[in-house]
Amino acid sequence: MGNRLSRIVTRTGDDGTTALGDGTRVRKDCARIEAMGEVDELNSLLGLLISTLAAAASSPVGATASAQDWLLEVQHDLFDLGAELSVPGLLRLDQSRIDALEQQVQALNASLPPLKEFVLPGGSTAAAVCHLARTLCRRAERRGWALAAAEPVNPLSLRYLNRLSDLLFVLARTLAREGGGEILWRNRRAGP
Repeated sequence: MGNRLSRIVTRTGDDGTTALGDGTRVRKDCARIEAMGEVDELNSLLGLLISTLAAAASSPVGATASAQDWLLEVQHDLFDLGAELSVPGLLRLDQSRIDALEQQVQALNASLPPLKEFVLPGGSTAAAVCHLARTLCRRAERRGWALAAAEPVNPLSLRYLNRLSDLLFVLARTLAREGGGEILWRNRRAGP
């Protein structure tokens, strides 16, 4: 494999444009670049989550080790999704990646009690980072749908982001319960 980035400073983006993977130049604020940026930001935050889980690995946390492994796989998937966004028409994600997320959701959710109230983000550092990743994933999905309104986008990629946000929610619940406990919303308007 040759060098992908032989020069970091190119100055080609100084005019407010950037190149897609196929060489097409587009404005840096176009819907495709916005979607790519959100996926990149999500991937970066997942790196922080993995690092947070690794730092907590010395404690007896059941989901931590396996979560690090499959979150790394998710990072690879997000690079594939970014490639799809960078090269219009390229298809990298398939149903098997969505199925893998759904299996993880089911496995984690099986050990959680049913929710009777909304969960506040927090409960532990890892859970809070995971909730932040969940919200960023939702934003990436929204940007993907905004792009899909104007240009073709792999619908499996959008489903993938939807399932990933579900997975991050149940992982956040799991991490909060293992790290001290979930914090449930107190609905002050519900009455006594």
